[in-house]
Amino acid sequence: MLPETKKGTILYVEDNPDNRSLIRRVLESEDYVVIEAVNAGQALENLENGNIDLVLMDINMPDMDGYTLTAKIKAVQKFTKIPIVAVTANVMRGDREKSLEAGCDGYIQKPIDIDTLSQQIERYITRSPNV
Repeated sequence: MLPETKKGTILYVEDNPDNRSLIRRVLESEDYVVIEAVNAGQALENLENGNIDLVLMDINMPDMDGYTLTAKIKAVQKFTKIPIVAVTANVMRGDREKSLEAGCDGYIQKPIDIDTLSQQIERYITRSPNV
């Protein structure tokens, strides 16, 4: 049996190129495949075309916010089991709950702690059906 070389495929929905670059470097160094989407349209297209194990969802995006996009994704039967983790600078009281109510399975606040990101991801990706 061949050793498994990749831990899973993560779709990172984020409009900020610096954030995308940082997360890509961190996760690829931890042996994840990272697919990027800069807006809702790209995110939905990537979900249709790929075997996505986890979605990291930026909440504050210009075309469609992450809450709306999460609800839209979770409304599609074939995507309901893919974990979606909110990644957001929204850290006021109630923001975590709002993310969970929108259908997110978890919540990671910005600025992202790159030293613990991989462990946080593993908690969610191990429950994913594609891994």
